[in-house]
Amino acid sequence: MDTAKLELAAQRYREAEAALDAARADLQAEAVTFLQQTDERGAQATVVRITGWTREHIRRLAKRSEEQSA
Repeated sequence: MDTAKLELAAQRYREAEAALDAARADLQAEAVTFLQQTDERGAQATVVRITGWTREHIRRLAKRSEEQSA
């Protein structure tokens, strides 16, 4: 058994998972910021279209952001 390959694959997986978590956090922050800073009609629909998230998910993000800033 080649443990070096297993260790390399595990390390690559951990790095990819960390990168995904960071990208998710960035995208959530940008979506919330966009919604807070725009008066554009249909802003939620724009975020839905770009992110692929549901309106409910976006509402929860916005609510959580409001609660954290209060």
